[in-house]
Amino acid sequence: MTDDLKTLQQRLVAFAAARDWQPFHTPKNLAAALSVEASELVEIFQWLTPEQSARVMDVPETARRVEDEVADVLAYLLQFCEVLGVDPLAALSAKIDRNESRFPVEGSAAGSRSDDGPRHSLE
Repeated sequence: MTDDLKTLQQRLVAFAAARDWQPFHTPKNLAAALSVEASELVEIFQWLTPEQSARVMDVPETARRVEDEVADVLAYLLQFCEVLGVDPLAALSAKIDRNESRFPVEGSAAGSRSDDGPRHSLE
């Protein structure tokens, strides 16, 4: 990775400012846009088997679509964090800390799977 998150956030702020988009970059609008872009990422995988989804980056056109949607999701998330003053790396670190306490390694095999597979979200 070449750019750090703060640099990318600053580039996004400058990009929006040059186009007078700041009035539209409210937390509500950015959260909605983030949800839409995440859904577009899901759409790529919607009907793939688990095996096909594991090989999605092997197809250049699909790989480009995945990268574009990942970029869109990250862009909206960074803009959302910028508007609300959230440090995304600090928030993620704190969440991992809480989850390490909530889900200790000891005994993790027992009860770590549901009928749909392992539970490993950051909820």
